[in-house]
Amino acid sequence: MNSIKAMAPATVANVSCGFDIFGFAVESPCDEVILTLRDEPGVVITSITGDGGRLPTDANRNTAGVAVQEYLKATGYNQGIAIELNKHLPLGSGMGSSAASSVAALVAVNHLMGNPLKRDELLPFAMEAERVACGSAHADNVAPSLLGGFVLIRSYEPLDVTRIPTPDDLYCTLIHPQLELKTEDSRNVLKASVPLRDAVRQWGNIAGLVVGLMKPDYGLIGRSLQDYIAEPLRSVLIPGFDRIKETAVQAGALGAGISGSGPTIFALSVSAATAKKVGEAIRDEFEGFRVESEVYVSRINAMGATVESVEQKENIV
Repeated sequence: MNSIKAMAPATVANVSCGFDIFGFAVESPCDEVILTLRDEPGVVITSITGDGGRLPTDANRNTAGVAVQEYLKATGYNQGIAIELNKHLPLGSGMGSSAASSVAALVAVNHLMGNPLKRDELLPFAMEAERVACGSAHADNVAPSLLGGFVLIRSYEPLDVTRIPTPDDLYCTLIHPQLELKTEDSRNVLKASVPLRDAVRQWGNIAGLVVGLMKPDYGLIGRSLQDYIAEPLRSVLIPGFDRIKETAVQAGALGAGISGSGPTIFALSVSAATAKKVGEAIRDEFEGFRVESEVYVSRINAMGATVESVEQKENIV
């Protein structure tokens, strides 16, 4: 096999109280890549679709290209790779768009090379791609997109990542308004320090969310979806955010918050029907601000990135 297709899902990072340490994968949307062996060494990006011409085709500046380069450097393979990237995640959405591209490329190249590395061993390469995308090698998007499920990054130095069991009937609603927020801008509004009182309340919610997911205790999950650190500062960047959160709960959601750095809103519910109702209610709220939005509803994706074979291609020079 000299060509392989891979898909990697969107993700929700932070999950309200878990700034930079929590993230989970959803079932859709997903980014798709096709990797093909080249006769010449080096990594090239031959095409990108779905980005409106905004993403760089330079492999040194594109997260898919950077991730593959880091992989080849670490494994010692002197193999040329051509990348076709099909974007289905909106850019600057807070849904882990840059992470999905790099993760899909990593599982594809690892498969082409015969899977010499385990999934968790690919994570540092995806994190380096995130550094190129937003200046910080964070893992709360790439880890769940790669590994699937609800992920805790307990530590970055050393890297310590684990999955948290989640109930099967927990559904996520993602509402992506037609707005764009750059991760750098959302990080720039944050403060370098927080009051001890807020930190203590945040720690309680972090622990409460973990316990609520594992028991499961839906009331505890809902009470724990509160952020005292990032969300109060970032919410001013999203029109009507406080009202939207109230609307989500009134429609039956356990709770809601900003997905990643925004502007996408996530909500957790106990059934698919409720999750759809929540999405419709929040979409109506955005329409009141003359902002169109897309709604995605799914269970938490336990699989993460997937690979599938494609028709044999000629090696690319």
